[in-house]
Amino acid sequence: MIDWHIVCDFDGTITRTDVIDSILQRFADPSWEAIENEWLEGQIGSRECLSRQLALVKATPSELLGFFDTIEIDPDFPDFVDHAIGLGASFEVVSDGIEQGIARILARHYVSLLPILANRLRQLDHDSWRIDFPHASDACRAASGNCKCKSTPSTKRVLVIGDGQSDMCVAATADFVFAKDRLAEHCERNGIAHARFDSFAELPALLALLPNASAANTTPFTAETQERFHHV
Repeated sequence: MIDWHIVCDFDGTITRTDVIDSILQRFADPSWEAIENEWLEGQIGSRECLSRQLALVKATPSELLGFFDTIEIDPDFPDFVDHAIGLGASFEVVSDGIEQGIARILARHYVSLLPILANRLRQLDHDSWRIDFPHASDACRAASGNCKCKSTPSTKRVLVIGDGQSDMCVAATADFVFAKDRLAEHCERNGIAHARFDSFAELPALLALLPNASAANTTPFTAETQERFHHV
C-alpha cells in the first residue's frame, strides 16, 4: 500500500490538448490571444486571464456540450487511476480549467467518481458566459483561478502530475512530480524532484519507485533514488 495524495492536472495532462484554448479558438473573439500573451509574459495572473478570455466566448450550452464530447483523453489514464487508488493513494483532479467540461469528459471515459477542483462556468444569457473561481486564494503566489497549493494535505506525501504553468507553484512544494512538457523543463531548471513522462502508461512503473512512508515519517529523496528514476 502507498500513502500518497495525487494532485493531477487536466488540460494537456489527462487530455491531449488544452481544452480552454480549444474553446477560445473555436468560440471566442481572436483578441483572446493578446490576453494569453499577457499571462505568458507574467503581466497578469490566470484568474484575470480566464475572466477576460471567457467573456469573449459566444456559444450556446448545446454547442459547448457538443464540443466537450469531442475531447479525447490519454487512453491509459483510467487504468492508472484504478491502479493508484487500488494501492491506497488518494486522487484529485485539480485544474485551472472548467469543472463542467472536466466532469463530462471524464464521465464519457468511465472516470466519474474522482473529486474535481476547478473553475465553474456561469451562463449569462443564451450564448454568453462568465467564469467563477470557487477555489481561488488571495494569497496565491501565481494569482491562479484555482490555487492548487490549497489541495495539498499535510498528512500525506504529495505527488503532482502536470504539464504546464498552472502546475509550477504546487510542484515547488510537492514531495515529487511526474512532469510533461513545460513543467518538466521548469522542474529541471529549479532542481525539483521529478520524473519526466509522456503517457500515463509509464506511470505505474514510476509510482512503484516512490517511497511508501507517510509525510509524518519521511526521508528526503536521495541521489540514489533520483538515479533510479532516470534509468526507468
